[in-house]
Amino acid sequence: MKNIKLRLIVMNFLQYGVWGAWLISLGAYLGGSLQFTGLQIGSFFATMGIASLFMPALMGVVADRWIPAQRLLGILHLLSAACMTFAATQTEYSLLYASVLLAVIFYMPTISMSNTVAYNALAKNGLDTIKDFPPIRVWGTVGFICSMIAVDLLGFAQSAGQLYFSAAIGVVLGCYSFTLPRCDVSKKAAGGGWIDALGLRAFALFKEKRMAIFFIFSVFLGVSLQITNAFANSYLTNYFGAMPEYTGTFGVDHANILISLSQLSETLCILLIPFFLKRYGIKNVMLISMLAWVLRFALLGFGNPGAGVWMLILSMIVYGVAFDFFNISGSLYVEKETTPAIRASAQGVFMMMTNGLGATLGSYAAGKVVDIYAWPHSWFIFAAYALVVAVLFAIVFRYKHNPDETKA
Repeated sequence: MKNIKLRLIVMNFLQYGVWGAWLISLGAYLGGSLQFTGLQIGSFFATMGIASLFMPALMGVVADRWIPAQRLLGILHLLSAACMTFAATQTEYSLLYASVLLAVIFYMPTISMSNTVAYNALAKNGLDTIKDFPPIRVWGTVGFICSMIAVDLLGFAQSAGQLYFSAAIGVVLGCYSFTLPRCDVSKKAAGGGWIDALGLRAFALFKEKRMAIFFIFSVFLGVSLQITNAFANSYLTNYFGAMPEYTGTFGVDHANILISLSQLSETLCILLIPFFLKRYGIKNVMLISMLAWVLRFALLGFGNPGAGVWMLILSMIVYGVAFDFFNISGSLYVEKETTPAIRASAQGVFMMMTNGLGATLGSYAAGKVVDIYAWPHSWFIFAAYALVVAVLFAIVFRYKHNPDETKA
């Protein structure tokens, strides 16, 4: 049991280390060294949304039907690393954008697929996913933090070095994935027909009103996911860095390390998920996440690297609740509401709705808002949006929680 948990910990550590190497610092590199506009920066973060529109669901089908998930995980990471290496050599917008888009197209499905590999391994070893997965997944956040700090200390935060660093981790994980426990494929669908043949049964979840509403609000909440990833570092480094009164402050000189407090908060909040899900249920947990997004954005707007640095720190702490109580809890909820035959496909659909539709809309819209309203007003617009979504979710999503239910 300990061996399988350790192997999954290593997988998660590397999985999110690949992402942490560039996700938070790319905006500062694009807006600083390369002088790209807010809309252009937003377009790079929208690549994750574009990729998530089809790749997680498509690769989930492939993993369910033809190629074992752990093997496909390795192939995708190696392809992503190759594209990211090419991206590191580019400085012109169109070529850099195209190569990052390709890298992300191969990377995004690995997020839900790594969950599938973990859920499969835990189930085969008789372990409880609700109880045992969060302490394993928390090491993914540790890997993300370690990559962020390494990029900052190595001086890669405003250079293409971050992309090379990400690619190197991707190669290691790609090779390691082939050694992970095998995931079964189901070539013969129970019901037959072209829908089963294509592995599209996961989309039947939309026939259930509660699941349809859940997925729709996953899109709305997904809008918030990439906003701070795209702009928080650039906001601290470039916006405040241009003000003499903040020159030399820790938040300006080491924005990556300051923002890493967000991921440190994640490591703690992930461990709270089993308790909150069991006690309060998915609706209340999602509401807590939405309200945390309101605070996340508002505190960034009110704070500064000087006397107001405490508000920036509090914003980073709140992020753990905002992200985990939605992303991890939502994934576990979908896992409990589906059968093993469509496990990977269902996770792909959830990824498509959140990091696909939601993140694509959010990244482009946020870039436009930043170009029109500038800082810090944009943060208040984002906070108001999150508040409206929370109120609507509280009214529309009907769910009566029973702590004794085996299903979430």
